[in-house]
Amino acid sequence: MVAKSPTVAASASRKPRADALRNRARILQVARQAFMQHGAETSLDDIARRAEVGAGTLYRHFPTREALIEAVFHTEVSKLAGAGTLLQRTMPPLDALRSWMLLFVDYVADKLLILPALDTVSGGSARLIEGSRGPVHGTFLQLIRRAIESGDLSSQLDPQDIARALIGTFHTAAMPGWEASARRIVDLLIAGARANGRGSHPGTADKAPKRKAAGR
Repeated sequence: MVAKSPTVAASASRKPRADALRNRARILQVARQAFMQHGAETSLDDIARRAEVGAGTLYRHFPTREALIEAVFHTEVSKLAGAGTLLQRTMPPLDALRSWMLLFVDYVADKLLILPALDTVSGGSARLIEGSRGPVHGTFLQLIRRAIESGDLSSQLDPQDIARALIGTFHTAAMPGWEASARRIVDLLIAGARANGRGSHPGTADKAPKRKAAGR
């Protein structure tokens, strides 16, 4: 029998791991939509079918419904925090801050839809949300400080003020139109915080891409 080269053997050993990661990502994507649309009682077998994996594959990654719900939530938190790092590498400071703030609004809107499912886990949604504050708040402050250091925002600005102001709008989420209002407030906050009264940011909320519906 012809022995496999080390390169071929290594590639073969890595392939199952790559497949497993792809399966996990598909399950999480489908589960996110399912929990937002149908709540925590959505069928796990249906999630597996829509993700095009076997039920056994789903349960290997997520042994319980609660484990899947928590993984969906933590994945969204990681995406939001990771977006901040990516935006800082690819956009000017003020544009990066504005883009992330709009993503934050989207994240909260999605969190409200999945909240009934989060409330079914041990400790409820409060435990999960409290655990997410560190990375999310830290990313927000980092983006604000970068915009201050670049001279785009006033050096007299306390980064916490911008963070508190935007987060405060989320307390009105039960009111109709809160999401569109929050997106407009992003530009109002940036305009008010700009250095030397330079006025509004050129990309206003009414020109921002419309957010897709939850079922996207």
